[in-house]
Amino acid sequence: MTEDAKKLTVSAPGQPAKPQPAKARPAKAKKVKQEESIFDIIKTVVSVVAIVLVVRTFIFEPFNIPSGSMKPTLLVGDFVFVSKFSYGFSKFSFPFFNPPFSGRIFGSLPKRGDVVVFRLPRDTSIDYIKRVVGLPGDRIQMIDGVLNINDQPVKLERVEDGVDTDFGPVPEFIETLPNGVQHPIFKRPGHHDLDDTGVYVVPEGNIFAMGDNRDNSLDSRVKPERDGVGFVPVENLVGRAEIRWFSFDDKDPWYYGPFGVRYSRLFTGVH
Repeated sequence: MTEDAKKLTVSAPGQPAKPQPAKARPAKAKKVKQEESIFDIIKTVVSVVAIVLVVRTFIFEPFNIPSGSMKPTLLVGDFVFVSKFSYGFSKFSFPFFNPPFSGRIFGSLPKRGDVVVFRLPRDTSIDYIKRVVGLPGDRIQMIDGVLNINDQPVKLERVEDGVDTDFGPVPEFIETLPNGVQHPIFKRPGHHDLDDTGVYVVPEGNIFAMGDNRDNSLDSRVKPERDGVGFVPVENLVGRAEIRWFSFDDKDPWYYGPFGVRYSRLFTGVH
């Protein structure tokens, strides 16, 4: 008798054979399969978390722009990717915790003109984004609203007025730094608090950072005790802003509909 025949019984002559009911699977086998499924889910979640942590620590981390201090380069509602490897790694490279070590691994200085994210020296729980204008040993001074680096005024070229949602039309200039990097700035007419300053000599291991919205930026021109930034230790650098990957109008947020998205700014370089 074949195996197939063994599984069949004949109820009556001439009637087709009926299959026997399938045997119930042992409860133990079901439990093992359930445990394997749970383990697979946990393994997948752990793998995804590990990949995200590695990417955000060593490659790119997303940040959003909450204030207008970097207008017109960055607007409120812009989202940027910051490269974590540009200047090496410090304890501030880790997005969820700060391991107990000092200095930078594979460290390098930023260049003048880089837009950088850093931890605020007076409160390292806060991220700031500004443009690097001064490197260690540089002499930085504002004279009549013009940035001077090592006793030389930077070149300013007036272009068409920009629009600041807080102040309306604002004179816009292209500023050329000593290394040839060009970038736009807003500079309102009249005299403002930070238009004239003393000379700041950037200490070793620090940078001098300023906002592109020159009359609406708390930056290295303002001392920490006055709620400013002061000099920024290189150790506090998180990374360099590379690309705007998303942007929505803060006056018409994206969740109100597609008309709030600034499509022209999507996937555009910060520099």
